[in-house]
Amino acid sequence: MIAISLQSGSNGNCFYVEADGTAILVDAGIPGIQAQCRLAKHGRDLRDVAAVLLSHDHIDHARHTGALHRKFRFPVYCTAATMARMREKMAVGTIADLRVFTAGQRVTIGNLNVETIPTPHDGADGVAFVIRAGEVRLGVLTDLGHLFEGLATTVASLDGVILESNYDPDMLANGPYPPWLQERIRGPRGHLSNEESATLLRAADPTRLQWACLAHLSENNNLPDLARATHRSLLGQGLRLAIASRHEPCGPFALVSP
Repeated sequence: MIAISLQSGSNGNCFYVEADGTAILVDAGIPGIQAQCRLAKHGRDLRDVAAVLLSHDHIDHARHTGALHRKFRFPVYCTAATMARMREKMAVGTIADLRVFTAGQRVTIGNLNVETIPTPHDGADGVAFVIRAGEVRLGVLTDLGHLFEGLATTVASLDGVILESNYDPDMLANGPYPPWLQERIRGPRGHLSNEESATLLRAADPTRLQWACLAHLSENNNLPDLARATHRSLLGQGLRLAIASRHEPCGPFALVSP
């Protein structure tokens, strides 16, 4: 299995996952031409993508869904509530191949099996994903809200993970955001802090987890070096760590069968 972060942050999120001849996108927060150019740097073609999976309706994850679908003609997978809220907030346009799932349902796309995990994030009906090919399991876990029940068990089953590490509490408290926005971010329907992300990774199986890519870092309330240092202080040096960029592709990250 191969994973590439094409971009991650409040300015747009999109991840590419490929295994056993099937390629998908998770989220559609960047324009098609940007995704195509970034994939081309790694010898991949957006026209070979079999589907796009949407985690939730927020604009940084979903704003380019309609345009990507119509240009590249791959189906869109999301919950009914996610699509309904998207149509309220943005110009989605015609989706000729919409495949609706219920949060918690398993979805099969080509040779990939996808577990959808309901999250308490403040989207209409948010989900995170575990993508499986054979015995290899990749988690794409962003916009989680808080460390909800069952999340640690999921992480313990993974071979690789793209995991949000959104903010540093001190930077958030002393930064430019108004109190209501600070509360939203650190509240139970917001995002994980660096410490929470690192705490969650402590639940991973150290004999199984091959790497973690920290994602969705805040531009104003976090720094890549700070996120990395926080994780190292709690996890030590053993785990391979990467930081997904807000502006460039990151990867590819390979996973091999356990």
